[in-house]
Amino acid sequence: MKINSIDAILSLAPGSACKYNSETKTFKHFRNKAGISQPTKEEIDAEVIRLQAEYDNDYARKRQAEYPSVGDQLDMLMKDMKNNTTTHREACEAVKLKYPKPE
Repeated sequence: MKINSIDAILSLAPGSACKYNSETKTFKHFRNKAGISQPTKEEIDAEVIRLQAEYDNDYARKRQAEYPSVGDQLDMLMKDMKNNTTTHREACEAVKLKYPKPE
């Protein structure tokens, strides 16, 4: 998932509404019921970077929790070599499919 400026604004100013002009790359009609002013371009850009890093790390954490333990993986590899099977590869691919790497 690619984080964009709208995502960043909604993170910085929850409950806000705005429209983005893609030609001028500016926001117009910014409204926020809580009285929060429109974030600056620098604040928005920094929040995009922060949110993207958070999202990118989230998939890695989820993958790590789903993979079999190192001992189990080594056991699968040994059995795969002995029995000419692919259980280790299939187990790893299932996790990668469940939590694909962000582009």
